[in-house]
Amino acid sequence: MYHAALTPLPADGPGGENRIKGAQPPASPHSLKESTLPATEAQPAKRNPWRILAAALIIAAGAAFVAGVEYLTQTDAQATGQDFIEFWAMGQQLAHGSNPYDVPAIVRLEQSAGLGAKQPRISLSPPAVLFPMLPLGLMRPKTGRIAWFLILIGCLALSLWLLWRLHGRPDNRLHVLGFAFAPAIVCLISGQLSIFLLTGIVFFVYLHKTRPSLAGAALLPCALKPHLFLVFALVLLLWAVYRRAFRVLAGFAGALLLSCAITLWFDPHAWPQYLAMMRQTQVMQVFIPTFGVALRYLIDRNVTGLQFVPLAVGCMGAVWYFWTRRSRWDWMDQGIILLVVSDVCAPYGYFTDECILLPFVLAALYRAVELKRSWVPLAVIDAAAIIEAYAQVNIISPYYLWTVPAWVGWYLYATHRPNGTAKPAERKSATPAAE
Repeated sequence: MYHAALTPLPADGPGGENRIKGAQPPASPHSLKESTLPATEAQPAKRNPWRILAAALIIAAGAAFVAGVEYLTQTDAQATGQDFIEFWAMGQQLAHGSNPYDVPAIVRLEQSAGLGAKQPRISLSPPAVLFPMLPLGLMRPKTGRIAWFLILIGCLALSLWLLWRLHGRPDNRLHVLGFAFAPAIVCLISGQLSIFLLTGIVFFVYLHKTRPSLAGAALLPCALKPHLFLVFALVLLLWAVYRRAFRVLAGFAGALLLSCAITLWFDPHAWPQYLAMMRQTQVMQVFIPTFGVALRYLIDRNVTGLQFVPLAVGCMGAVWYFWTRRSRWDWMDQGIILLVVSDVCAPYGYFTDECILLPFVLAALYRAVELKRSWVPLAVIDAAAIIEAYAQVNIISPYYLWTVPAWVGWYLYATHRPNGTAKPAERKSATPAAE
């Protein structure tokens, strides 16, 4: 986004009476295996369809209540004060067969919706994935903002639920704390896209073992901001070749081609228009709080190549990191670390883009519970980030450079095991095949 101006083994028998040592017959290997399984695995509880229906109705009623309140209290002009308005304007242009990258036309649309003296917002999303904006072309700004908010919060809830399953469906509800993750909160309030990226990554991790083609297709939202995933994508390509997981690549390629075809159906000249807009906006000339941009401004702000030095170093380090762990690679372990590297090395990005680090931060929280570590550091970091955003510190301010190192510091604190400490139990697999 450019502004234009995250059993004990049963000791008793089936009847409950104690057995005398040596009196019970030897157990068969099959019965011994079953006795060591937790009750939830040996005898999975049946899902009550009425409870599922009740939960669905509660969620639907809650969504309808929120939508009703927002519709009665919000105006079109209020919707223009959020980043969402740039996607609404782009959807308006695309749905009516106009150039979605026509900056003067985008500004006129925002002004007509009640932008007033507020700063216009221009989206830099490439034509690869514009179809989510198409329905916005049929809505008023405030109606579109309400629908957009409900979809975003639904995607965040789905991502957290999948992460809970990937961590083995523990009895605690730590994943719910993801709703308090500062980048996610800001993303919801502003209507930014980054929660879609988070959902795509989580779906990929959840499905890559059992439904590789669908897992690849789930990565399509990452094409909205490909610069955030350059390091991640490089390792994904190496992993797919090494593991012969070509169906993942095919799934992504098929979804990307379909998405591009939808965009080109509405605007056959979308790619040339996008390139022309990128030349006009000169996004590389604006300070954006990333380490690459900070390095360029420290040395020579006129040398744009310096902005890509962290990316080059990150790619080389990621290749080594993958190759030394290729035989035991786990996307829920090493993969989430790559997300951080990819975000740190991105040539440009914003605080809201840190939504993709939520699996990384949440994994550290689960490990902190296992190791009986305090949650205070995470609470302090998250609260400070929320306060900074609430104080309306400009999203392109260098004061946002501290957040990613802070999440990394939290992860190192939460996962560090002193010498001699036993390694925590391995995470139970929760892929669809294991259920």
